[in-house]
Amino acid sequence: MNILITGVAGFIGSHLCEHFLQKEGIIVTGVDKMTGNYQKEFKERNIQPFLHHPRFRYENIDLAVDDLKQILPKVDVVYHLAGIPGVRTSWGSGFNEYVQNNILATQRLLEACKGLPIKKFVYASTSSIYGEQKGKVSEELKPEPLSPYGISKLTGEYLCKTYHQFWGIPTIILRYFTVYGPRQRPDMAFHIFIKQIMQDKPITIIGDGKQSRDFTFVTDCVEGTASVINCENCVGTTINIGGKENATILEVIDTLEELIGKKAAVTFQPAAKGEPKHTWADISKAGRLLNYQPDVSLKEGLKKEIEDLAQLYKNQ
Repeated sequence: MNILITGVAGFIGSHLCEHFLQKEGIIVTGVDKMTGNYQKEFKERNIQPFLHHPRFRYENIDLAVDDLKQILPKVDVVYHLAGIPGVRTSWGSGFNEYVQNNILATQRLLEACKGLPIKKFVYASTSSIYGEQKGKVSEELKPEPLSPYGISKLTGEYLCKTYHQFWGIPTIILRYFTVYGPRQRPDMAFHIFIKQIMQDKPITIIGDGKQSRDFTFVTDCVEGTASVINCENCVGTTINIGGKENATILEVIDTLEELIGKKAAVTFQPAAKGEPKHTWADISKAGRLLNYQPDVSLKEGLKKEIEDLAQLYKNQ
């Protein structure tokens, strides 16, 4: 089987690539333009272990600009994970990057897939499309994104649905809920908190710290994502991929202090515009269709991320 992963050098994309390369008979083409809203060296670290693997081919391609036909021949499944993440940087002129990389790139990739015998096209979306909701959110709720970032990802979802309806492209939409773990992007909260506590620097919490998230460990996320290949009734559907535990930011800080063995000096800033107070995934649909059952606890997952970052920053 031939699999294409866009955003292969990113946080989730590199873990998904690693997962498939452990399976005999699977060939992976990885696409990444190695730019974005964080330093290139993090992506290079993510992808380095695969570059000489006999069943991996890397292509440095900009999905919004380059000819995409060269990467699609013989591809059975497309995993479209590439894009610009982040709520806070999506306001103002920064939204141009989101239009280019989240909307235009998705449309061009779908367009390039027309007429090809692709079995599945999996689009990685986000819980940010839901906006502010109460309790567990199911896929049937009306999307109400609070940020330009959420709007850009929801637009990608609508593009997938439209190309499925009119061109028969077998799209599946996965909505990820706050993924964390080793290789997490340096702009994400857990990465920042762990680094600052280890280096005896004060940490800043945006908001009152009582906001809660459905935290999804990256290997659980990848298991759910990879299992779509074997799902017979997934085409045309939207599926939440959430975690094992829901917790507040203050509870996460307490756990990090315990695991690192240091007390954090905490300061607070006003809440950011566009970020919901709470997220919580109803994953019953993923359980039915994908047999998805996340099993990594928050404490266990944080321990693994701490170990990874301790190695990354050991000489700093």
